[in-house]
Amino acid sequence: MAHNGRVMSESVPHLPVSDLPPDGEVRVVIVTGMSGAGRRTAAHALEDLGWYVVDNLPPIRLSALHDTVRAEGMTKLAVVLDVRGRTLFEELPGVFAELEARGAMPEVLFVEASDDVIVTRQESSRRPHPLQGDGRLLDGIQRERALLATLRAAADLVIDTSSMNVHQLTARVTHAYVGDTSDRLRVTVMSFGFKHGLPVDADMVIDVRFLPNPHWVPELRPQTGLSQPVSEYVLRQPAAGPFLHQLEGLMSRVAEGYLRENKRFATVAIGCTGGKHRSTAMAEEFGRRLRASGMPTRVLHRDVGKE
Repeated sequence: MAHNGRVMSESVPHLPVSDLPPDGEVRVVIVTGMSGAGRRTAAHALEDLGWYVVDNLPPIRLSALHDTVRAEGMTKLAVVLDVRGRTLFEELPGVFAELEARGAMPEVLFVEASDDVIVTRQESSRRPHPLQGDGRLLDGIQRERALLATLRAAADLVIDTSSMNVHQLTARVTHAYVGDTSDRLRVTVMSFGFKHGLPVDADMVIDVRFLPNPHWVPELRPQTGLSQPVSEYVLRQPAAGPFLHQLEGLMSRVAEGYLRENKRFATVAIGCTGGKHRSTAMAEEFGRRLRASGMPTRVLHRDVGKE
């Protein structure tokens, strides 16, 4: 069954309190996702933040590791799970239920990338895909994507690394997991262009194509929404201010619900036609307003450099 966005099993017994480790909660993050999408880069970023990181641990051993970490007084545990075998995949619901019985609410960080990007990365590393077998590289990618579909749907944070380098991925993970986020939602505001496709890792997609387009103003066309002239042009439109005010109210309401459901992260994608002018200016201003309200916010611009 599903509970708080996670797949659980009713058949796993709850442990008696006497069997639990000493006082002290452990935050558990499961790092998983597509091969070639950056699992280990994400794990290294967590390690640099002081998390205790274990790679390629069989899921069935996760509960015992949690108990050991808790007994040692550590509070942050990240486990890289390579869930490509169906047997390992089927163990996860029971393992998650055992962790919740211990007072830990496991979070899932899922990294992914488009098929063509994974193909390029796998070929450059000269390593076959683990599920490729005797078939094509794409066959292995599609098998893995199908196997991980349920886990991706239950993920607390999905990061699409298709257009990221290792430094950008590290920065994204750092923003999400630095410090204590138990009482605050961490938000990533991403500008994008609809003509380049919807962001696959967005929780909410906002369309600002109703605003006048600076592209049709000759002196503004070569600039971006990061420049003052374009930003001023966009934000002084009569609809811009009221729209941002309503979006702030929506985000405040969403944040309350997300935290109540133990979801700590949100990615808000703001799109215009090309991702260069309107969405960039609006994303910057929306990010500024969220930070002013006390919500940790990072602003990214996916398509600002594209034609």
